[in-house]
Amino acid sequence: MRKDPAELLKDALLLPPEGRAALADSLLESLDQEVDEGAEQAWLDEIQKRLREIDAGAVAMVPWEEAERRLWAKVPSK
Repeated sequence: MRKDPAELLKDALLLPPEGRAALADSLLESLDQEVDEGAEQAWLDEIQKRLREIDAGAVAMVPWEEAERRLWAKVPSK
């Protein structure tokens, strides 16, 4: 017999934070049915490229406080 989603949610909310996080992760992963075979390698390649640029001094590093200020400046006001 299938449980009502509202009942499942009620039960899930009784789990400890680690259990809720694991359940949420599993549910989200179950929605991602399409696999991009090259995505992981593409991200690894991009990370390596950016690390090489940093090591070579080819890019200017921005302190977190400045990056955060710039990001918040882009958020539209309500």
